[in-house]
Amino acid sequence: MAQSRVSLRRLCSPQILSFGESRQRLPLQLRKTWPLLNPASPASSVRLTHSESSTAGDAESNQKLIGQQLRDEWSNYSQFPRASTAPDFKDGQKVTVHGFLVRRRVKSSKLVFADIQVDNGPAIQVTSHFKELESRGHLTTQALRAIPLYSPVSVTGTVAKLYSTPETTETSPISALFPAGITRVDIDLNSIQPLNDFPKDIIVSDGVQFPPTSRHLQIRFSEALRARLVVRPRIGLEMRKTLDGLGFTEVETPILFKSTPEGAREFLVPTRRQGLAYALPQSPQQYKQILMSSGVRGYYQFARCFRDEDLRADRQPEFTQLDLEMSFATGEDVMRTVEALVSQLPTALNAQFSMVRRGDDVYPVPNHSLKSTDGDSEGLRWPGLSTPFPRLPYQEAMARFGSDKPDLRIPFEIRRVDHVLPAEFISKITHLENPIVEAFKFRPGNEEEVEAKMMVKFVDKLMANCPTPLATNPDGAPVALVYATRMPLRGLSSLGHDGFMGLVSGQPGLEDFENLEDGDILVFQARENKPFSGGSTALGTFRNLIYQEAVSKGFLPRNFDFKFLWVTDFPMFTPSNETDPGQGGHAGFSATHHPFTAPLTDEDVELLATDPLRAKADHYDLVVNGVELGGGSRRIHLAKMQEYIMREILKMTDEGVGQFSHLLEALRAGCPPHAGFALGFDRLVAVFTHTDSVRDVIAFPKSMKGEDLMVKSPGEITSEQLATYHLAFPKKGWLPGIFPKEPKEE
Repeated sequence: MAQSRVSLRRLCSPQILSFGESRQRLPLQLRKTWPLLNPASPASSVRLTHSESSTAGDAESNQKLIGQQLRDEWSNYSQFPRASTAPDFKDGQKVTVHGFLVRRRVKSSKLVFADIQVDNGPAIQVTSHFKELESRGHLTTQALRAIPLYSPVSVTGTVAKLYSTPETTETSPISALFPAGITRVDIDLNSIQPLNDFPKDIIVSDGVQFPPTSRHLQIRFSEALRARLVVRPRIGLEMRKTLDGLGFTEVETPILFKSTPEGAREFLVPTRRQGLAYALPQSPQQYKQILMSSGVRGYYQFARCFRDEDLRADRQPEFTQLDLEMSFATGEDVMRTVEALVSQLPTALNAQFSMVRRGDDVYPVPNHSLKSTDGDSEGLRWPGLSTPFPRLPYQEAMARFGSDKPDLRIPFEIRRVDHVLPAEFISKITHLENPIVEAFKFRPGNEEEVEAKMMVKFVDKLMANCPTPLATNPDGAPVALVYATRMPLRGLSSLGHDGFMGLVSGQPGLEDFENLEDGDILVFQARENKPFSGGSTALGTFRNLIYQEAVSKGFLPRNFDFKFLWVTDFPMFTPSNETDPGQGGHAGFSATHHPFTAPLTDEDVELLATDPLRAKADHYDLVVNGVELGGGSRRIHLAKMQEYIMREILKMTDEGVGQFSHLLEALRAGCPPHAGFALGFDRLVAVFTHTDSVRDVIAFPKSMKGEDLMVKSPGEITSEQLATYHLAFPKKGWLPGIFPKEPKEE
């Protein structure tokens, strides 16, 4: 038996023979068990089980045989040489590389090329060739040809050539395994060892799309996804460097918190103590304010946050935010700090990565991985950022762009036009009495001449596919007209003569409509005549939609600039709605940001007592290209004022205020003035890597239903688990451990 074990190990060695040849040389008594040793074989699904032998002696012999098989297979796949490091890579030097066998090119029976994919490294090409049969080169070439593509391998050989480009020779090495500036390594193959086998039932082809249930394959076979996951920690590292240089202290705060009415729905974590539960933090907001009272001058952390909200492309139930707080500081201090954090990123990223374009997708790759075929990456660099960023009050942002997170790349703004429109036209687009009517002009921006009929088709298709909330807007759907000189009143006959002349008169505020051209699209939308509230108007939403569609159809060029700005002067309170839980008070409104936000001016402090809905907050949002990256505010650092707002303004109950007793006590202990900010790190990485979805920058994201389809979470709760945590499914409105008495049976 010992001789069989030695023979089995020798014959199965991938460095000597292919699997098929090895099987033919196995002793006859072991050929039936070959599928157990070769997972790539058709019978690889056979389990290692005890033989159903009729005698105890045969059973014991088979058990020993299975143990030997396990040992030999484990030895083949688990014992491999250490990978070489950067100093080893010199011409003529023997090196070992670990990676995946991703491509094989058989030039002849005696010459084979193969590509090895390595993580955070240059392109690796191995060459295997021989002159004489049964030579070492012959056996190595056979082994290379026998290994299934996409299998993990250990490759040992001699460095034949190192490649670099002038752009990469001065860059720092991303991996300690390879020299700085090297973009490709050619290796003459001495030996190759598979460390596992890629199964035949997983089909890989160019552009293959794996389902979310196979997230591991999505990451492995999507260069864009993998590249974004590489860039993500680099962005985090650069921001850590900046904050450390500014004297901030990284502090971790607890994940197991308690439920408090900050403004978002929470995830509860039951405990074995009956009636008690933790809550996962919406943010570290209260802890970081307590740290300010603790004497920490500047705090930050990359915090995991959890909110049970409706999901969308840029929102996840669990997410990462760069959280920071500064004592003895105002909002101005925080905004300058955030600008320093963000503005240094393009320079740092351009030194390490280059942008490439693959079809419609644009994403970064490490400079050392840049291929000679990536010529379409020229000119695609992260643009430099000038500080300070522009600032825009909330009311102005809503009036000009219809959004509190405006995309400044869009080359047209919203104007109020109801004062020049006839009542007949207004009555056709809305049923509202005395409405506000706004409009914008969209002009195709490509170099080719656009005919009016092309834009008519574009508008017809856009309106036919208009999102339901816009098409069924109770204030009226948007109305689009195309300017065409060949049509009556140039395509604007719906406005009537007076309406047309008033619109194109060039009077103040209507300059956009003065010199219209064929193909210009005019979009009108009515809304209620009341102050702005919320995050966007219907016309603001349609403005974004028509811009995105125009870019996708080629009517406007894709713009890779970053248009940062601060949106400020938000209302301190917002009327209650059915979507946001607010703070649970009875005032009919809730804090717009959170209940710890300070008033903006002394006048706003006075308004708290007389007209709180008119009070503005010292709150600021960082916006880029229509995406809210984060928000912050100056905090209320006086316990008396904080309690006054909770009790007298928000009308919170004693129980509700009591949930914040820990914070009030910290503020009472001489807490200094402080302000802070929370930057959505997932969104930041998505913006900087040119993707609209944060799922593309998170290794294991949740679906729109909040599910992880790879591991199938959340999972079902068993009755044993319910009992452990004193929980039960609802029974006529009663939950044990929460309500004191079980309802009587009727």
